Amino acid sequence: MLTTAPELHRDAARVPGWASLLERFYRKLGLHVPAIHDLDGDAMPQPYKGLLVHSADMTPTLESFYRQTMRLTVLSREQHDYSYLREVTLRSAADARAVEYGVIRICLDHLPPVARNQVLEEERPLGNILQTQAIPHLSWPQAFFRIESDSHLSHVLHLCQPGNLYGRRNVLLDGSRRLLAEVIEILAPVP
Repeated sequence: MLTTAPELHRDAARVPGWASLLERFYRKLGLHVPAIHDLDGDAMPQPYKGLLVHSADMTPTLESFYRQTMRLTVLSREQHDYSYLREVTLRSAADARAVEYGVIRICLDHLPPVARNQVLEEERPLGNILQTQAIPHLSWPQAFFRIESDSHLSHVLHLCQPGNLYGRRNVLLDGSRRLLAEVIEILAPVP
């Protein structure tokens, strides 16, 4: 089926340019990204504001909030030289509840060899690796948003009913301000 110019324009209006990484993984699934609505950090409702509107890594933030370790599930991945992209969920260790869906591009060549190998093992979230390897870095949120759950988000986050989800686009920089990673993080509803 051919996409007409108005359909392309309509999709571009719903998907901000900073969400191209999310769009890439959706396209691989043959899906369109649901409508994304930019939010000012101050307009983010609680408890999502406390979980998203900060410059800390997401993994330790979620571990502190849920009081349990987060486990990584890789849904899909691709690697191009030193650019490693993956689509993931973070799950609480004790009850295996999906608490976050994310897409991330990691610059492997900007990581020390031990951390690079740990990323490629796909057993731990990047935030945990950066923390345990004591890698100096800066977390710099670029956008906050509300997104409508769709069939894909509902499936990976095990949602019983559709609704609004909240997230952020974040970049991680090393001590020399080189890009370590760009990530889009979407939280599951908080009970």
